[in-house]
Amino acid sequence: RHKRFKRTTNSDHNRAIYENLLEQQFSMTRPNQAWSSDITYIWTVEGWLYLAAVKDLYTKQVVGYSLNERMTTQLVCNALNMAIHNQKPTKELIVHSDRGSQYCSHEYRNILEQYGFQGSMSKRGDCYDNAPIESFWGILKNELVHHYNYQTREEAKADIIKYIELFYNHRRIQKGEPYRVCRRVNILRDYPDDKIKIYP
Repeated sequence: RHKRFKRTTNSDHNRAIYENLLEQQFSMTRPNQAWSSDITYIWTVEGWLYLAAVKDLYTKQVVGYSLNERMTTQLVCNALNMAIHNQKPTKELIVHSDRGSQYCSHEYRNILEQYGFQGSMSKRGDCYDNAPIESFWGILKNELVHHYNYQTREEAKADIIKYIELFYNHRRIQKGEPYRVCRRVNILRDYPDDKIKIYP
């Protein structure tokens, strides 16, 4: 399939940024010590679908995510709030992202400050500073997204959530088992939609 390109990071703004606390040191000793967060995009016939996700650097699990047709500040706040609700981390947590305007917004920074988390941001234009979440984007697209021509955003959203919840966070990480699109029994297509919650 032809891969479409959509810019997701707008670092041309005057908002305050956090210093890079990780400096590409991604090895952690416990869960909820540091999270990596970012936004990516998925093309459907209906239009773009944006996915914000939060990944724990120790467990490698995606602990929060949000999907929407618009790339807004609320998108990244929803993903962060989901991660906080699920994990209940302590104040020592480092939350890393790029310098995108959504992550520099007052709303996002207020969440970090409310819980006493430490914000951390990549250097301008350096994707290696956020390599863990970039790695997840590559796996998600190579193993799932690029194999389907999604007609609607809801169709793509359902598959992505099932992939994260049912496959990536368990079988992909724990067993190192790659997702096989051509399997006769497809874990994503065969799992009933009403058995999993679709987050905004």
